[in-house]
Amino acid sequence: MSKLGLLAQIEAKPEYADKVEALLRDALQLAQQEDHTVAWFAFKLGDTTFGVFDTFDDEQGRQAHLQGRIAAALTEAAGTMLSEAPGIRPLDVLSAKLP
Repeated sequence: MSKLGLLAQIEAKPEYADKVEALLRDALQLAQQEDHTVAWFAFKLGDTTFGVFDTFDDEQGRQAHLQGRIAAALTEAAGTMLSEAPGIRPLDVLSAKLP
């Protein structure tokens, strides 16, 4: 079981919500290319509120993800499509059920 994770909350400007949703849907392909990202989930909480939850086996994998292409895409989007910078919080996974 992966013991480390990240939780990101992303708030889109209303006029860019569809583009942020598309960005997160497309980011799945990037996550699949990351060797150290064990699980990756993008989700929608409301009309303009989105999030990402992902897990890693070690700190090296978590840091590699934070320096990767998905983080770069969110950073680039922050200037125009987001109402604020994404809130990214590291976390420890206590338990999990996966297929």
